[in-house]
Amino acid sequence: MTEPVRRGTTTVDPLPAGGASMRTRTRLVEVVVPVYNEEHTVERCVRRLHAYLGETFPYPYRITIADNASTDGTWQLATALAEEIAQVEAVHLDLKGRGRALRQVWGASEADVVAYMDVDLSTGLEAFLPLVAPLLSGHSDLAIGSRLHRGSAVVRGPKREFISRTYNVLLRATMAAKFSDAQCGFKAARTEVVKQLLAEVEDNAWFFDTELLLLAERSGLRIHEVPVDWVDDPDSRVDIVRTVIDDLKGMARVTRRSLTGAGRLDHLPTRVREAQLPPGLSWQLASFAVVGTVSTAAYVLLYLLLRQVAPALLANAVAQVVTAVFNTAANRRFTFGVTGRRGAFRAQAEGGIAFVIGLVLSSAAIGLLGLVWPTARHGGELAVLVGANALATVVRFLLMRVWVFSPRRTR
Repeated sequence: MTEPVRRGTTTVDPLPAGGASMRTRTRLVEVVVPVYNEEHTVERCVRRLHAYLGETFPYPYRITIADNASTDGTWQLATALAEEIAQVEAVHLDLKGRGRALRQVWGASEADVVAYMDVDLSTGLEAFLPLVAPLLSGHSDLAIGSRLHRGSAVVRGPKREFISRTYNVLLRATMAAKFSDAQCGFKAARTEVVKQLLAEVEDNAWFFDTELLLLAERSGLRIHEVPVDWVDDPDSRVDIVRTVIDDLKGMARVTRRSLTGAGRLDHLPTRVREAQLPPGLSWQLASFAVVGTVSTAAYVLLYLLLRQVAPALLANAVAQVVTAVFNTAANRRFTFGVTGRRGAFRAQAEGGIAFVIGLVLSSAAIGLLGLVWPTARHGGELAVLVGANALATVVRFLLMRVWVFSPRRTR
């Protein structure tokens, strides 16, 4: 891909001689508007956005039109707007993808805060200042508009409403996400933070938003939510089925990376790295049960495969070791809310003690079964092992809660 083409420039007035009280009013906010074949609406929407910000927004701003390889007259209109309006720039990319456009513009931005919104301006612009204000003040790291917030006013069809709510429920249930609306086209972030996140985000299309938010949350960053007024665009050309499939693939990929400990940021402020808010017992029990169920299923499958070529004790030991590593990593992240690489090795080492307890219990169960029922088949062995592992699971949870991942130690 060739280097993106940029048209237009924006300057920011230097800090006035009045002192620190005027400092926040010189901070630059860059708003990116990704477009693809939007010649019928790009000029109208950019002029409306520019007029609104010029009249009401108290900070210097820049509007960057990011053209994703449009094949119509979008680029010509974008460059004309950049030449006419001082606060507008235009960037052209050779490949499609909203995530690709945001990665390019945000990654090269010198603004203090970067944001983006859909070109149709479905989200009410009145929410823009509440969106970026916590970022400019340093209170939050990212901010999102939420159509699912109880204070939002949303007008859209039942199909899109169902898909949106189902998707976000799925994120909460499977990824332990705390944010309420991953795909609303109305987001902002502190530039110094988002540039670190971009290096770890893999998706370049619609899942870009979700992956960015999951990574930010997993890294302990603060995400601010703003209720928005939102009206569905009847001319939207998003392929819903394809988007859903891509999102599910993205969720599976992020889950795999989470379980291996990849995709977390190390170079973050001390406030972020050390802030650990332990979940409540009810959530811990539910999450531990889910992780345990998945681990048990993986253990059973691995044991049965290994039992075809190895003795029962060896097959059990190998299956226990493999699943214990993934079990500790998953419980560390999802059950006890500990993020970042700091302390991960220690957690695995101490989780290994819980593993040894489980190994001793299950191995003793196999030995006892061999004495009591020497002719037991694999099914009988498996039943005894599941029972022994259930007892070991209770012991493992108690050890993790009061020792390995105790809030007093992970804080």
